[in-house]
Amino acid sequence: MTIGIRAKLFFISLGLIAICIIVAYSYIRTELEAELLSRARETAVVRAHLLARAVESAADRERSSDAWQSLARELSAVGGGRVRLVEREGNVLADSVRAAGDAREATAHPEVQRLLDGRSTTPFVNAEAGIVHVIVSFRRGDGPGGIVWLSQPLTELGAALGALGRTLTVAAVLALAVAVVMSSVAAELASRTARSLTQVARRMAGGDLSTRSRLTVRDEFGELGRALDELARGLSRSVGELREERDRMSGILAGMQEGVLLLDGGGRIVLVNPALRELLLLGADAAGKTLLEVIRHAELKALLDSARGSSEAVTREIEIGSIKPRRLFVRVAALPGDQGQLFAVFVDVTEMRRLESMRRDFVANVSHELRTPVTAIRSAAETLQSGVPKDPSVLDQFIGIIERNAARLQDLVEDVLDLSRIESRELRLNMEALDLKLVYGQVLALFRERADRRGISLVNEASAELPRARADRRALEHVLTNLIDNAVKYCGSGSSVRLGAAEHGNSVRVFVTDDGPGIEPRHLPRIFERFYRVDAGRSRDLGGTGLGLSIVKHLVEAMDGSVQVESTPGRGTTFSFTLKNATSESVRAVA
Repeated sequence: MTIGIRAKLFFISLGLIAICIIVAYSYIRTELEAELLSRARETAVVRAHLLARAVESAADRERSSDAWQSLARELSAVGGGRVRLVEREGNVLADSVRAAGDAREATAHPEVQRLLDGRSTTPFVNAEAGIVHVIVSFRRGDGPGGIVWLSQPLTELGAALGALGRTLTVAAVLALAVAVVMSSVAAELASRTARSLTQVARRMAGGDLSTRSRLTVRDEFGELGRALDELARGLSRSVGELREERDRMSGILAGMQEGVLLLDGGGRIVLVNPALRELLLLGADAAGKTLLEVIRHAELKALLDSARGSSEAVTREIEIGSIKPRRLFVRVAALPGDQGQLFAVFVDVTEMRRLESMRRDFVANVSHELRTPVTAIRSAAETLQSGVPKDPSVLDQFIGIIERNAARLQDLVEDVLDLSRIESRELRLNMEALDLKLVYGQVLALFRERADRRGISLVNEASAELPRARADRRALEHVLTNLIDNAVKYCGSGSSVRLGAAEHGNSVRVFVTDDGPGIEPRHLPRIFERFYRVDAGRSRDLGGTGLGLSIVKHLVEAMDGSVQVESTPGRGTTFSFTLKNATSESVRAVA
């Protein structure tokens, strides 16, 4: 059973009070008993001497045994006790209690013998069994004297001690009652303060560091309360700093594009930031699990194991094959300490490697594309350097080769520069609401003469009721120019190229349709790649650079649109792309 501080204080106070009363009672009783006994002895001696004088007065006359017995009884009444008169020879003259002549008790006492023999005149006083014995000598005329033995019971002492006991008992009961009340009140006051401090400490332990004891007393409880308040303020500051540090660290980890992984000494996941969850498609319950439970990747496991036994950081690129394939650069290092924790940083280099591959392919393709016109120009130039042909038609032929290939080089360089500006976002677009029917007419006018020479009809199918599209005029004209140029190049005589547009939700769908030879399905997924050609030989013969459709795709995406292609071999091709509906954009802005 648990005893509270209130009960402890109460019992301690009660025990101290009881001990004090017992000690006081014992001391007072002893002192009083000694004092009363001393006074009783003195009184008994005085009475014994008085009785001895009375016996001496009576001993001058000859008295019979009955007379001595009667005298003893009278003296007993006066002395307030048993009186025995004993002759020097040891005979008991009288005894107020027993019959005369019984000297066994009197003569057996050594002090009686000394007084009887006359060897001592000092009264003998002895107290035993609640009786004071006083023996004094008396003279009997000229004859031998005797002794007077007064045995006085200590009835007064017993009565006084009884009264003292009763008085002290009543006083002790009253004192205990008062002490119980006072100790209970004191214990209640002390325990109330202790309970208050206990509640404050429990609230602090529960996380409520704003609570305070607010004690103003100057005792030990007050010091304890102020110490708890100071402790709470210190803990509150520390917790606030830790919380700020935690929030700052969480914000940093959440804002990082790099994935972060922390493993404990047992290989279980301690921390995973959102970027790594997205990279590896991990669930929110990854913490606490082993790495193989959430990521089954032998190469990553081997990398972590090698880092655990190394004092240096270990780096490697790994491939993650899943729904979302990734190439990750991983750096793993063991944290200082004996916990054996590992800290890994994952950098997604998929796009970087893709761009590097694209750059290599682009350089290779550009080099390949440049090699043909450069070779043709050099060949023509070397031929002319070896001697000018006498036939003017041959000279014109070589000059034509140089001119065509120089124009091809110029177109290729311009397309490469345009594509570079678009991809590097150096191209500044001026988005505005455009009338597609008007833009169509301006673009078609550029190809009208060439289309007529080839027997191709150009048709503007945009209606006057068509809503305006939000786009950059130069970019839109560039896109339409590339698409119409391709259609005119690849369509035969008698074909037609149609430009149209239609509302498509909150967008406007723009399309360029021709009824030319079409494109085989296997080419469609790669049609917008750089330097990809359906018919490479014919494309070069027609002066194509292989970058036109790639530029179309990038320009449309820069205007927040998307481009598609549909084609059936022998039945024609339709290129289409979407632009924002300027009317819908205006309505939303007003709303």
